[in-house]
Amino acid sequence: MASIITTKANHFRYATRFLSSHLLRYATPITPSSSFHHPNLAGTRGSDNGSLMLCQRFLSSAAAGANVTQETPASDNSPKDDSGKAKESGGEQDQKSDAGKSVRGGPVSWLSFLLLVVTGAGLVFYYDREKKRHIQEIHNASEAVKQGPSAGKAAIGGPFRLINHDGKYVTEKDFFGKWTLLYFGFTHCPDICPDELQKLAAAVDKIKEKAGIEIVPVFISVDPERDTVEQVGEYVKEFHPKLIGLTGTVDEVKNVARAYRVYYMKTAEEDSDYLVDHSIVIYLMDPDMGFVKFFGKNNDVDSLTDGVIKEIKQYKK
Repeated sequence: MASIITTKANHFRYATRFLSSHLLRYATPITPSSSFHHPNLAGTRGSDNGSLMLCQRFLSSAAAGANVTQETPASDNSPKDDSGKAKESGGEQDQKSDAGKSVRGGPVSWLSFLLLVVTGAGLVFYYDREKKRHIQEIHNASEAVKQGPSAGKAAIGGPFRLINHDGKYVTEKDFFGKWTLLYFGFTHCPDICPDELQKLAAAVDKIKEKAGIEIVPVFISVDPERDTVEQVGEYVKEFHPKLIGLTGTVDEVKNVARAYRVYYMKTAEEDSDYLVDHSIVIYLMDPDMGFVKFFGKNNDVDSLTDGVIKEIKQYKK
């Protein structure tokens, strides 16, 4: 449509130029100094000039309208194109900016969540492993304590010099080469000492029967004032034929009790009848008369037997 209008406007422009040149060629100019004035001629020339001016105005307006019409689409298209380009460039910038942003809808991204899960699992694994290791260390430590000698020997035992129930002086060296069970008591003890000595004698026989190990049972008196050699001799015969009874002076008994960490003390006296409060312990001594383990009153014959056999088998010189 624009091309058609442009073509028509060009045709009008050519026609206008042609008519203008033709009329100007044959027209006679009128000067103010001319004294001749013919009304009819003047009207004719005025009408010709008016027609010419009217035609020129019409053609000029038509051409201008054509030019405006032709330029308008270009002007209309350019903003649209610019806006379209602007929108496209804006869309590309939004896409680029959105590409750098994290996905909305959650506080953390998937990568952060994965790292959090891996870190948590690692911490749980580390804590569980350390807990198991700590429990194992405690278990190993408790086993080492139960083994007795392997964890170190207590400062129990030492040299002594006493009299046996046959009236001969003996020392700790007389018991070298054999395993020994020692018990401290007194012959006037009403119940505890007899019970412990019976348990000791029975365990010695069972150890011999089960493991073939010879054990030397020894009784040491903590009542030197009343437990003479004869009194001790008669007393030990009541429990076991191999039971050795030892006694001594007050100082000798005091020294051996101190070496073996044994507590003893007289109770209230009524004439010559009194009791002696003392430790109730059976000591297991190795062939060098070194301390191995002690067994308390809570051990019965079987536990004492099994305990002694176990310690002897685990013994390392």
